[in-house]
Amino acid sequence: METSNILEMRGITKTFPGVKALSDVTLEVARGEVHAICGENGAGKSTLMKVLSGVYPHGTYEGDIVFEGETLSLSSIRDSEAKGIVIIHQELALSPYLSIAENIFLNNEVKGRFGLIDWHQANKRAQALLARVGLREKPTTKIMDIGVGKQQLVEIAKALSKEVKLLILDEPTAALNDEDSAHLLDLILALKEQGITSIIISHKLNEIKKIADAVTVIRDGKTIETMPKAEITEDRIIKDMVGRDLEHRYPDHTPHIGEEILRVEDWTAHHPQDPNRVVVDNVNLSVRRGEIVGIAGLMGAGRTEFAMSLFGRSYGSRISGKVFKAGKEIRTRTVAEAIDNGLAYATEDRKVYGLNLIEDIKRNVSMASLKKLERLGLVNDGQEYQVANEYRKSMNIKAPSVLAKTGKLSGGNQQKVVLSKWIYSDPDVLILDEPTRGIDVGAKYEIYTIINRLAAEGKGIIVISSELPELLGICDRIYALSEGRITGEVPIEEASPEMLLKYMTMESPR
Repeated sequence: METSNILEMRGITKTFPGVKALSDVTLEVARGEVHAICGENGAGKSTLMKVLSGVYPHGTYEGDIVFEGETLSLSSIRDSEAKGIVIIHQELALSPYLSIAENIFLNNEVKGRFGLIDWHQANKRAQALLARVGLREKPTTKIMDIGVGKQQLVEIAKALSKEVKLLILDEPTAALNDEDSAHLLDLILALKEQGITSIIISHKLNEIKKIADAVTVIRDGKTIETMPKAEITEDRIIKDMVGRDLEHRYPDHTPHIGEEILRVEDWTAHHPQDPNRVVVDNVNLSVRRGEIVGIAGLMGAGRTEFAMSLFGRSYGSRISGKVFKAGKEIRTRTVAEAIDNGLAYATEDRKVYGLNLIEDIKRNVSMASLKKLERLGLVNDGQEYQVANEYRKSMNIKAPSVLAKTGKLSGGNQQKVVLSKWIYSDPDVLILDEPTRGIDVGAKYEIYTIINRLAAEGKGIIVISSELPELLGICDRIYALSEGRITGEVPIEEASPEMLLKYMTMESPR
């Protein structure tokens, strides 16, 4: 008898040395539905999907995987793909130097006579697959020449080439702008109409509410509950994820604002590869002690470019304007100069610029402030360990010790290491670029609490975020940026999403 479930995972338990990552997890996915899996970073979502896709082979876990009525014993990803189970990881696995068609059929080549690759046929098939995912690119276009949103569509086309029955998407919209995210969600719904079942892991609860037919919440490696579409609410998902009601997504914040700590005047920066292109255009901005100032803007508005150029990153040689700290002009031409003058910048790309992922927590925390630990030209290892351990405790970094590799931590814990690094440098002004991107609601709340604590200590905080509710929830004042120019400045009492969007989409006069 054919079951209505395409997938049943029964009693899945997975143990790593010293850690039980999954404990008796059960998951049922109906044929042809979009099934969302939610949980905090480190809850076990990705581990469960790695069990399902054969990354963790049969025998390394307890429990059963039943797919289309058959109990599977998968020993590799190739085995799962042969059954029609295809996973698309958050870190896309495409080769930038190969064409779209070459990536789609990598290890699955279209063979012609004498066993040679038939490129004409491969490009023709790739074109048909690209049409299915709504991507209007030539199959011969190199991956490096298309954006992340389009690369995500290539990954789905690649999955379709393998006759996918169950498509697993791990944080598919984490790196996408709103337009690309909307297109991807529409595509998932279109694939559902074609009979393809999807499992989507996401922290974006509004997206889940829009497309999911059911939601399973995992907490601490255990299944908490599965709710059908009619019962899905953001508050219920959050309560299941964190184990408590979050009546307020943002902690209470009573500002104690002092004198001006930072003022930026007439700040202009040109693009490093195109010196004629202005990316930050005559920006004037100020921050006071104890104040949390937000910068809102659409993708490409120049928010990160402003922060990087201000913090001495090599953003081309054509940067002009003045920076004043506590009324005195300072120079921030290099990162070292910026740090020496009391500025800190936690980048939006923590994995590339913010952390050394192959180093331990201890070295990552100290790397911006090694002078403080130096004695006779050597770093005092004992003191370095002690400092890092204090931050591990005070920032609630979930790791067995400060000797744990940073790359092994969840996104929320990695972000706490980035913040620890910059807090230890004892800055007067801290610039936080997308501080909660890709982390769950529980970890977000902890990050907001840390931001409030820093403001209460009298530091000036600048928060750059793509999430308007976040800016409205934690800031005292918000600047809006459009096309490199500030188009509005709003105190939090007067701010609304509609007003900010109006400023963010305003064409700035040239």
